[in-house]
Amino acid sequence: MSERFEQLVQLMARLRAPDGCPWDRKQTHESLKPYLLEETYEVLETIDRRETVLLREELGDLLLQILFHAQIGAEAGTFTIDEIMERLAEKLIRRHPHVFGGPQTSENPADAEEVVTRWEEIKRSERQAAGQPDSLLSGVPKTLPALLRAFQLQARASRVGFDWPHNGEGIEQILGKIEEEIRELREALGGESGDRKRDQQQVEAELGDVLFALVNVARVIKVNPEEALRQAANRFADRFHYIETQAARAGRSLGDMTLKEMDVLWNEAKAKML
Repeated sequence: MSERFEQLVQLMARLRAPDGCPWDRKQTHESLKPYLLEETYEVLETIDRRETVLLREELGDLLLQILFHAQIGAEAGTFTIDEIMERLAEKLIRRHPHVFGGPQTSENPADAEEVVTRWEEIKRSERQAAGQPDSLLSGVPKTLPALLRAFQLQARASRVGFDWPHNGEGIEQILGKIEEEIRELREALGGESGDRKRDQQQVEAELGDVLFALVNVARVIKVNPEEALRQAANRFADRFHYIETQAARAGRSLGDMTLKEMDVLWNEAKAKML
């Protein structure tokens, strides 16, 4: 390990020592889960904002979480940071035979998509060797954000041909499927079975089908739906903040404004920020 990295490892061990920091000492793998998630999303936000200096800091905070879990593992005798890095290095070499050579070496992949296909084939053979479930969908965590999980499940299924055509005709078919799902949602919203709980469950199911179909079109046109929705949310927040700012400058509160007045400011924000 480099001197700087070794220093970080030792700092983490010192914080977890009996005479270290009480907060750090009480943490567990489970208690650190929200911090790992939070730091990951802060990294994503700095990437979105293209704030490279801040990205350096946020990546450091994310690295801290890895070191934290490694130290807890070392104390429990389950794994060390050295073992984590060793396993990672082995995996990178094993899953890139077109770069490093090996028993699965073949001609170089034609493009990045073929690299991904081969990567999944190697992962599948690893699962078989380890006696793990051999489903094509194995390895897509249920804890992923729902849009991203839907995207990954569809992508896995598409690798064996369970997919729409990736051309204009296929896109039209998916759009038709979206329209079909919206019709079913309309029907569920208009249902009057007398069983409100069942009606609500049906509405939720139909809305889920609409979203799942939207993810399909995003995947076929090569748009990450999670990223697209995050950017849309960012645009909404920026435009709404513009409405708040303009209202404050005019000495108005949003509660006193009509929807028509807010729409005018929204359209101004949209014109300025696109």
